[in-house]
Amino acid sequence: MIATLATPQVRGRITRSAPLAPLVWFKSGGAAEQLFEPADPEDLAAFLRALDPAMPVMALGLGSNLVVRDGGVPGVVVRLGKPFATVEVLDATALRCGGGASGILVSSTARDAGIAGAEFLRSIPGTVGGFVRMNGGAYGRETADVLVECDVVLRSGERQTLAAADLGYTYRHSDVPEGAVVVSATFRGIPGDPAAIRAEMDRIAAAREESQPLRSRTGGSTFKNPDGHKAWALVDAAGCRGLRRGNAQVSEKHCNFLLNLGSASSADIEALGEEVREKVEAHSGVTLEWEIQRVGVAS
Repeated sequence: MIATLATPQVRGRITRSAPLAPLVWFKSGGAAEQLFEPADPEDLAAFLRALDPAMPVMALGLGSNLVVRDGGVPGVVVRLGKPFATVEVLDATALRCGGGASGILVSSTARDAGIAGAEFLRSIPGTVGGFVRMNGGAYGRETADVLVECDVVLRSGERQTLAAADLGYTYRHSDVPEGAVVVSATFRGIPGDPAAIRAEMDRIAAAREESQPLRSRTGGSTFKNPDGHKAWALVDAAGCRGLRRGNAQVSEKHCNFLLNLGSASSADIEALGEEVREKVEAHSGVTLEWEIQRVGVAS
């Protein structure tokens, strides 16, 4: 176990047995064996080089599209904090963004610089690292449409720059190597009028407010949209709107969102999702695929 091994020297912060529930949107789940918040990419690279290669490593962003199981996460969880929450305007159409920068920060910086094309990031409750790894998208756009390249620290501690074309992007998937941490990315849009960009961002925000349970403990979109279908419609047709298991519930406002009504365990949330998948398959013959990541071990 990692707790029995010497911890590499770092300039950032390491916390043992760190509760993860406060850091994820569902507000459930166990602790990380170790939580590492690096000071900068060099600190992260040095840490990973010195860490036992057998130790699992997982990156954590805003915790929005994530179920942390109740038994916690073995190994090391890397959380990119304020040093990585940066956005720099490179030229008239390009931004260099830290892996911990939020979608709101990226899109608003692009707006102020007159760079169009990144408005959709306003609607994704996550960070650049998650967008790049999962090809995050919404409202007809996805990360693959704007990514030029990303910088990663591999599990070995080696730093690499990966071009978008090398990432094997498909719907909510990339070939970012397992255990790698995305520390920055370069996005490119097109010249645009800040007022028009603001109007589009406002339209997206209003659409989310109207259709999604934004003020709830939720994990965002639970299941990927199967080819030719909308996941929410399949869930609704199978009679799952409002379905409950303990204090976990399928949202009545948007059927592709699961909710923690207050004291749900991660086991409740995951079991509810599996029940929904079974009911949808029985009703429509379609097998829903989880979009939410489920990590860690059961208690």
